[in-house]
Amino acid sequence: MQSKVLYNQDGHQWIVIGRDPEKDSHVIDTNEYVIINRGHAMLLDPGGIQIFPQVLAELAKYVRMQDIRVIFASHQDPDICSSLAMWLDLNPAIKTYCSWLWTGFVSHFSTGAVITLNPIPDQGMRIRIGDEGPEVEAVPAHYCHSSGNFSLYDPTAGILFSGDIGGALVPDHHASLVVTDFEQHIQYMRGFHLRWMPSTLALRGWTQRVRAIKPRMICPQHGSIFEGEMVGKLLDWLDSLEVGQWKDSAAKTDTRAAA
Repeated sequence: MQSKVLYNQDGHQWIVIGRDPEKDSHVIDTNEYVIINRGHAMLLDPGGIQIFPQVLAELAKYVRMQDIRVIFASHQDPDICSSLAMWLDLNPAIKTYCSWLWTGFVSHFSTGAVITLNPIPDQGMRIRIGDEGPEVEAVPAHYCHSSGNFSLYDPTAGILFSGDIGGALVPDHHASLVVTDFEQHIQYMRGFHLRWMPSTLALRGWTQRVRAIKPRMICPQHGSIFEGEMVGKLLDWLDSLEVGQWKDSAAKTDTRAAA
């Protein structure tokens, strides 16, 4: 897998891990993110069982396993967090967070280690990185696409982790990590959003909350990252969509970008 530092200032870092050229063709490509603050780390959507060794190896370049203090799961899908038990086998002290709605479901990913989850209430909550680090905010994103779903905003870096919102099935690992041509990038997002986002009202609510936050960067779990003017373009495009309906255009488009 490949990794890149997205933000690094005053002991606070954001790193993305993804674009695996050696993954099996049937495995959906995902982005895993880690926030590091003065040696303490928070892992966002740690990924599925099949990519655990690759993610672990790349993460080890930046942080020790014992310094991972928190894991955040945006929702319940296996590509999001089926590797949870493996992380907890290596470091049982990690605090894990996901929506209260999915705690009983995510626990089924256990392969021996007991997965004890800290439930996030529907209205969201603040989560501290490490013992004395800064707080990040779980932002409600319900029905986008999961009924119990959260984004995560880091006010220190001005970065929003959006989960599947803004996700795209990019052609291959050579695709740009950062979106440079929004109109060209739409083709990789459209099919998934039309098919997997069930509520236009919920999607509008999410974009409204995000506009109020004013992030400088939006990082989805699949595809490429939006920064600068591309953040506004993404929000405008999402506001233009009518989702939650069967559409032939969505049915004919490869929607494997996420699930």
